[in-house]
Amino acid sequence: MRIKKGDKVVVTAGKDKGVVGKVIAAYPKDERVLVEGVNRITKHTKPTQTARGTQQSGGIVHQEAPVHVSNVALAVEVDVDGKKKTVGSRVGYRFDDNGNKVRYAKRTGEEI
Repeated sequence: MRIKKGDKVVVTAGKDKGVVGKVIAAYPKDERVLVEGVNRITKHTKPTQTARGTQQSGGIVHQEAPVHVSNVALAVEVDVDGKKKTVGSRVGYRFDDNGNKVRYAKRTGEEI
C-alpha cells in the first residue's frame, strides 16, 4: 500500500469527493485508510460502568470510518494559471543518491 499514516490525501470518489485530509491510520491488511474529516458516521453508544464503578454516559458519537485506499490519492500542490491548487497524484518509488528507496509524487516528481 503506497499511502501511509500522516500523508495528506484528496478523496477521489464517494460522498466526500474533493475533500483534502490527513491520514490518521492505515490498515494495509484491509487496504483501507482512516482520513480526518472523511466518511463521518454516527455511532450510538450504551451507558457503561467501569471496573471502579464510575459511570460512562451513552449517547451519539460522530467519528470517521475507514475508506478504501483506491478512493484516495496523495495530495500535491500544482500551479494552474498562476494559482496554487491541490490535486491528487499517484505514488512511485525510486532510489536517491545515497541508494535509499524513497517515495515520490508522479505528477510533480517531488519526494514525499
